[in-house]
This record gives sequence, C-alpha cells and structure tokens, in this order.
Amino acid sequence: MAQAHVWTGKPLRPPALAVLDGLATVFASIVGERNDWYAEAATADAIIVEGATFITGEVMDRIGPQLCIIARTGIGVDRIDLDAATQRGILVLNTPDGPTESTAEHAVALLLNLCKQVTTGDRILRSGRPFPALVDLTPGYEVSGAVLGLVGLGRIGTRVAAIAQVLGMKVMAFDPFVTPERAAALGVELVPSLAELLPHAQVVSLHCPATPETHHIMNAGMLSLMPRGSYLINVARGALIDETALLEALRSGNLAGAALDVFDPEPPPPTNPLFALPNIICTPHIASYTAASVLRMQVMACQQIAMALRGERPGNLVNAAVWGRQRG
Repeated sequence: MAQAHVWTGKPLRPPALAVLDGLATVFASIVGERNDWYAEAATADAIIVEGATFITGEVMDRIGPQLCIIARTGIGVDRIDLDAATQRGILVLNTPDGPTESTAEHAVALLLNLCKQVTTGDRILRSGRPFPALVDLTPGYEVSGAVLGLVGLGRIGTRVAAIAQVLGMKVMAFDPFVTPERAAALGVELVPSLAELLPHAQVVSLHCPATPETHHIMNAGMLSLMPRGSYLINVARGALIDETALLEALRSGNLAGAALDVFDPEPPPPTNPLFALPNIICTPHIASYTAASVLRMQVMACQQIAMALRGERPGNLVNAAVWGRQRG
C-alpha cells in the first residue's frame, strides 16, 4: 500500500516523525502557514496546522479532494470550519493534553508578574529613571490567601488551580460542564454563574473555549462586578474579552491590571490602545510555546494521524459525526 502524504507547517521533531515511519512521508512547508501554502499541500492526505491558521471549506477545496485529515497541534479548533470538514468527510483531530502544563505555567507566570509589579519595575529601570520613591508606586499584591476565580475548569484550568493552591490561594470556579463532586475533589469551590464568581475574586483567569456563547463573556457588565483593584488574565482566546470594555476598566482603575496572551483579532494592530497602558502585560500567543510542549503536541498529532491511517478511530476526533463516512 502506498504511503500517505502528510504536510506540516513546520518541521517535525524526530520522535514525532518516528510515529509516522512506514505509514506516511512528511513534507515540511517552505513558505510557512502564514503564506500561500496550499499548493504545497495539494497532494496531502493529512495536514498538521497550528492554532493561528484558518482552515475554511475553501481552503479544504484548494488543497484538494485527497485531503482526509486535519490535525491541530493544540486544543482550540475555532479556526477550523468543522461543519465544512464533516460535509467533506475530513477528520479533524487535536491534541488537548499537549499544551496543558506550559499554558498553565504561563498563566501563573502572568499572575505573579501582575501582582508583583515585575514588568512595571522593569519598565521603570529601562527608561533610565532612578529608583522611584515607594510612595509613588502601586504596591504589589500578596497572592497567598487571595481568591483566584477560574472561568473554565478543564485541563488547563485544573492545572492552574493546583499551582495556585500551592501558592496559598483559595480557588473558585465557574464551569457549567463540571460537577460539584469533581470540583470538590480538586479542592475548588464551584459557583453556579459567572456573575456570582467575579465579585469574590482578586484575580480572574480565563480558561474556556471561544464559542458563540462565550464571545465577550467578559464585557463591561461583567468587568464591573470584579472588585476594584483586581486583576484579569487571559491565555485562552481573545474573543472572550470585550477589549473596549477592558480598556475602560483599566483606565478607570477598577482593574489594577491585566495580562493577555491572546487577542481579537490576531495579531493585534500595533495601534491597539491597550499597548499604551502601563498596567497591562501582553505576550504574543506564546503560552504553550515551550520545547516540551511543542514536542508533545507534535507527537500526539502524529499518533492521532497514525491511528486514522490504520483505520482506527482516533481518540481525539473533534467532529465525531464524520466517523464512518470519511474520505479515503
């Protein structure tokens, strides 16, 4: 049987390539996923893409009718048209366990950076100014004993909760898909609504997917429920926050600070007014970008592809309705 052809937006590490050995030949893009790579993938049975890449029905058709598998290194598939893939018999796979640890660590790093005024102090010294008088600075915030409010208690939210508890934080969460028994086992207090969570949390961290229901879940009304002087962290999806409302909350002082790894749109325009504020930290969607996480996601994506090529149902099949009537 002829080997399958797998196109990938960036070179795969040797352990990932080893998973497909004997099953597929792998071609790593020359132009990259942000350029016109469709011609490169024109003979691909499977493609491996990152989270920033949009895969519409038109893109699927441009690649061609032999495309059977779209594998996403990471969790979110909001930029893949699942209905279009299902209609065309294309399997959509992801690696939800791959980025958990690195993304959770990044969220906690942002939390401590915000509360301890790390970036603020760094900016002062880099400006060439002398040490300011302490009375001219906003004092840092001690997180031990503070309440961390998690919006979403899935893989990443659960790991953030565990790390925060080690820091001495009390963790509360809103997640309509988590049972009270599950939350209790994690030592997390589950509340029935976002509106009931926000007034209690000195730090809020977002860990839910981008869906029509979660679009701008943090709007002006919800931000106003957060205690004055609290902090907001987002390493999930930019569309969860109404950036105009966030800007006002930061300018007014209702929020002491915010840290964002994700934006809407991405990349954000350089004129984004959030960038001019002193009480915000911005990173370019790098929460899961560590050597360990990249390798783990690549290996997991290849494992899912290998299962599909062998005719086995992949464990992380996103569009389950396609199974049994897929291409190939």
